[in-house]
Amino acid sequence: MSSIHDQRYQRLIHSLITIRELKNITQVEVATSLKKPQSYVAKVENLDRRIDVIELIDWVQALDITLIEILENCELAN
Repeated sequence: MSSIHDQRYQRLIHSLITIRELKNITQVEVATSLKKPQSYVAKVENLDRRIDVIELIDWVQALDITLIEILENCELAN
């Protein structure tokens, strides 16, 4: 099974989306911070593209949260 289909990975991405939306940050703003096109953010959020741990660190920095916060948020969604 691909890691994109793993429920833990899906919870992680759902948490990133939820936090982004709660902070009223657009996909374009995240993409700009990551120096990527908006389509990159959309593909990750739609589970069409997987992110690695380095990309995750950059992503949480773009959302102005810590890696610990996102991991704890994923655990709460468990």
